[in-house]
Parts: sequence; C-alpha cells; structure tokens
Amino acid sequence: MRIWLDGALRDAGDAKVSVLDHGLTVGDGVFETLKAQDGTLFALTRHLDRLTRSARGLGLPDPDHDEVRRACAAVLQANPMPLGRLRITYTGGLSPLGSDRGETGPTLVVAVGETTRRPDTTATITVPWVRNERSPLTGLKTTSYAENVVALARAHAAGASEALFANTVGHLCEGTGSNVFVVLDGELRTPPVSSGCLAGITRALVVEWTGAKETELPFDALDRAEEIFLTSTLRDVQAVHRVGDRTLTAAPGPVTAKAMRVFDERAASDLDP
Repeated sequence: MRIWLDGALRDAGDAKVSVLDHGLTVGDGVFETLKAQDGTLFALTRHLDRLTRSARGLGLPDPDHDEVRRACAAVLQANPMPLGRLRITYTGGLSPLGSDRGETGPTLVVAVGETTRRPDTTATITVPWVRNERSPLTGLKTTSYAENVVALARAHAAGASEALFANTVGHLCEGTGSNVFVVLDGELRTPPVSSGCLAGITRALVVEWTGAKETELPFDALDRAEEIFLTSTLRDVQAVHRVGDRTLTAAPGPVTAKAMRVFDERAASDLDP
C-alpha cells in the first residue's frame, strides 16, 4: 500500500506520524471516508466541504482542497482496486503533551483500502448511551471516535452491523457511522441535524432525491416503523431487517427499495453531485 503523508506518497511501512501528533494524543483531528469505484471517488466536493466545516469547528486551519485532491488522485493511482474505502485524515499536527496545539501545522494523511459491496439488508441494535446534541463536537466528523468504537463492538457481539443512538432528550439520532431513516404511516422520515446527528453526505442526497422529511422522532419510532434503512458512504442505502429483537420480515420494503433504486441511478449519473 502507498499512503500520502504530508506532501508525498510513501510505502505503508514508511508512513509514520509522530507519537506527539495531536490527533493521537488528544483526538484533535477530523476525517472523511469516501467510496472509490474503479479509481473514481464519489461526491468528493461535498466531502471536502464537510472536511473544512469540521476543521473550522475544531479551530484547525482550512485544509487546502487542491492539495487534498492531488493526494487522493495519487493514492488511487498508486493503489488500483475495483472498490475501495479512501480515508482523508487531517489533524492538529505535532504538539506538546496536553490540550494546547503546537505551531508546526496540521498533518494530512490519505490512504485507501479494498472493500466489498454491502449486503442489501442488515441487523442493528440500540444502545443505552446517548448522543449529546449540545456538545461542541456535534455535527463534526472528528477522530475522537472511541464512543463509536465501543457501541459498534457491542453491535458486533450481538450479530449486528450497527448500533443506533438516541440523543439526550430521547429522540432518535443516528448510528455509529450512519444516518437512519424510518417509514411511518407510509411517509419517509429522518432525524434533523439538530438532533445531534452527523450531516451525512449520503443522507443529504437521499433527502434531496426522495423528498424524505426531516423531523424529530421519538426513539421508539424504531418499534413502530414499517421500514427502516441506514445511509452512509459505503452502505449507500441499506435496509434494516432487524432492530434488537424486532424483525422486519419484508425488508427491503417498497419505500426502501425505491430509495435504493433512486440513489443507485442518480449516483451513477453524477459522480460529484
């Protein structure tokens, strides 16, 4: 594997970041994950815009979009594969121990790994922990990800691929790395960004392309929904056939199947929507 690190491609064994990098010591960094199909990235502009919003939310300098685009192109050319997960990581850089940042500037890493297409349906669980919709990190895609690691490990132990969170006021929020949509009384709905969920790229496109309504939803909407699906960069639109002990036998249902079809068609027609 060849990885981009601070201005150049390096072999994986030589791509080393300092143990004093702020992204390691205090999780002071942001990232984006993109789908790479046959060497072409999907929705790169939207991902770069969100990378910048996340960086600004942490007080990091704006990433240089031209440099990031060059890095992505170089990594894809150096690592050809039919379907890949490309990750852009942008951290506070070399810093003293503690919360204060240093003055050497940010670290930029771009890497890609091979992946496979997700199944059409999946199982999920709910977890007792909540998203804090009032956190200073709300809506930012940061490297402070341990909360998601813990919840996802619980999901895997239960034979599921995702864990779903409520927020502090008991409203449905999101998954560890996905947004959630439900069908109630035949209407497609998803929690608003004000719930504390990440403003997912795939989420935004599904809302735009299907007319889904953004509305506050009680957490027990998962018990009543006729259909449920997840969205994310690598899931695209993925039906949910189980939430905890509840089985949705008809997954994907008609609304979900239509959303899957619309997303596939629109995404194929415009790789940078």
